[in-house]
Amino acid sequence: MVRRLFFILVLAGQLCATSLAQEEGLVLIANPESGIKAMDRDTAINLFMGRFKKLPSGITALPLDLTGDRETFYRQLVNKRLPEINSYWARLVFSGRASPPRQIETPEEVLEIVANNRGAIGYVPRGATDDRVVVLADLFALTERDTAP
Repeated sequence: MVRRLFFILVLAGQLCATSLAQEEGLVLIANPESGIKAMDRDTAINLFMGRFKKLPSGITALPLDLTGDRETFYRQLVNKRLPEINSYWARLVFSGRASPPRQIETPEEVLEIVANNRGAIGYVPRGATDDRVVVLADLFALTERDTAP
């Protein structure tokens, strides 16, 4: 009974976090010293799908995935579900061609890593950002603009 209640509470928390991210919107963030101030959709796709190893400024990229918002992020960025993304990464890892973005549990951890690493790039809900990072793009705006007729 206690396990079932715990499972339900964890699931409810994840649903609320995902709902909040969808409501607030996710934004791409980077370190202010990364040498980049904005990012287009194609560059974001290439970084988070392992095709680019460096940021546009030439600094080695360290992409970060926010665990609870991965589904929303990849759905908006490349219109793929998590099983498709996981399959994609399994093939790349098996072939030795690339490593997936580092998995981070909380927006606070993403902010901390990005703030302390010039090459880190991640995404967080808009309301989670602070002055330690620079917002590169609103993910929803990237999706809307790039899919408009």
